[in-house]
Amino acid sequence: MRAYLLIAFIAALVTFFATWAVLKLAHRFKIYPAIRARDAHSKPTPRLGGAAMMVGFAAAIGVASLLGWFHAVFVDPTKIVTILLCAVAINLLGFFDDLYDLDWTLKLAGQFLISGVLAWQGVQIVSLPIGGLTIGSTGVSLVVTVFITVLVMNAVNFIDGLDGLVAGVTLIGTTVFFAYAYLLTQQTSPTDYFNLATLISACVVGVCVGFLPWNWRPAKIFMGDGGALLLGLLTSASALTVTGQIDPSITTRTDSVPAFLPLILPLAILILPLLDFSLAVLRRLRAGKSPFAADRKHIHHRLQDFGHSHLGSVFVFYAWTALIAISCLLLFLIPPHLVWWFFIPGLIAASLYTVWPILKSPKETD
Repeated sequence: MRAYLLIAFIAALVTFFATWAVLKLAHRFKIYPAIRARDAHSKPTPRLGGAAMMVGFAAAIGVASLLGWFHAVFVDPTKIVTILLCAVAINLLGFFDDLYDLDWTLKLAGQFLISGVLAWQGVQIVSLPIGGLTIGSTGVSLVVTVFITVLVMNAVNFIDGLDGLVAGVTLIGTTVFFAYAYLLTQQTSPTDYFNLATLISACVVGVCVGFLPWNWRPAKIFMGDGGALLLGLLTSASALTVTGQIDPSITTRTDSVPAFLPLILPLAILILPLLDFSLAVLRRLRAGKSPFAADRKHIHHRLQDFGHSHLGSVFVFYAWTALIAISCLLLFLIPPHLVWWFFIPGLIAASLYTVWPILKSPKETD
């Protein structure tokens, strides 16, 4: 655990100071977009935080490669090098989009290409349990992997509209996923707790911790598409790599939860972003627009229209993310019927907080 804390600390430290440097450069050369009607901020703010996050992630991976603890991860460097190169590629794609507002078809094609390279080099679903069957063909794994990676990247990117929202949601979700991956490793490999999934998760946690102080309201800098797509790619990659730790063909009906969690947990954590993404695409297609055309009808915008403050809307996402993520983790630790004792009170609390503006408004109008 100390090794992972060290890697997270390095990622946080490098990201923090890299963000400071990027912020200074952006203001010096006036590299920030004009304020749009849908924006929640009123002051021109740089959107290049993703570049600093990439530096923090790369630095943490570089340090890990020098530490003996992570020797097993770097014995065959194919996967980690692929993830690093794909992270750079998606970060650059988002970087240029932040600067030049690329056409959505070009961005989507780039996402599919990068996700395809990731899957082609072995960062893909090793096995996919459905009932008592195992779907493990290369073609099916590659297609499902690419679809999940592109879906997660866009879901994360779509909610990047409020200060601290994406960094906080990713921090909460990835911290819980790290705990799951670490505990799983203890069971599947009790003599060696170091693997790719936990390493990536530790790096992502550190990157979010280092970036969040600069992105907290009022944000001094945004992560932009470069940062949001990067976090989406790494979130997907860590989930995909952990599927290789379990052989679902040997699981039974009662102990199959660990086999499903690597896929369920990231998607469950991103339930609100995925819902927002789905609603946005349907809304825009129905209006005859591009599915990636920007508007001010995302869930986080509607929460503000609902009566929540900027920070209150962010905390709604935090609350639901924590509830779903921790509940999924508890499924791995305790019998499912006991999880309800946590989930039901949490569901009530999160629901009450979400609708609180309506509950309090009658008192304010008396």
